[in-house]
Amino acid sequence: MKTLTQSLPYLKKVAVLALCMGAFTVAQAQDVKIGLVNSERIMRESVPAKAAESKIENEFSKRKKDLLSLSTRLKSMAEKLDKDAPVLSESDRIKRQRELADLDQEFQSKQRAFREDLSQRRNEEIAAVVDKANKAIRKIAESEKYDVILQDAVYISPRVDITEKVLQSLNGR
Repeated sequence: MKTLTQSLPYLKKVAVLALCMGAFTVAQAQDVKIGLVNSERIMRESVPAKAAESKIENEFSKRKKDLLSLSTRLKSMAEKLDKDAPVLSESDRIKRQRELADLDQEFQSKQRAFREDLSQRRNEEIAAVVDKANKAIRKIAESEKYDVILQDAVYISPRVDITEKVLQSLNGR
């Protein structure tokens, strides 16, 4: 027997399907104007999304380069230790192992911080792009008298797809 938490994704899908079916039934009965937007395409093709990705890349390129350098240094030290281990005294081997462990810990810490900072910045930039897209969608909806605009459907008929209009608005065309 499924628990309620296991059934939630299924129930959400059923609710969205029922809502859409109801919206289309109402649309047929009252000539409701519906538009659909492919937000994945907006995030992939819009100028603001591309600018955000470029901004993030520039912002984090130095740290990424530093991490790669540290990784190379770590690998080099590990290889040198493996090569030299048979001829090292016990105290020198322990000292190098400790240095290697410290460097590895520093690398792991910097890598974790990098991933967290990158993720946070990416989320901030995505939120800004989504806000711009929502404003563009709202503007199109008001100017063209749409009753409802939905995002991300499994299938979007070209007849109701307004993604290109949103892209043109975002890209300043």
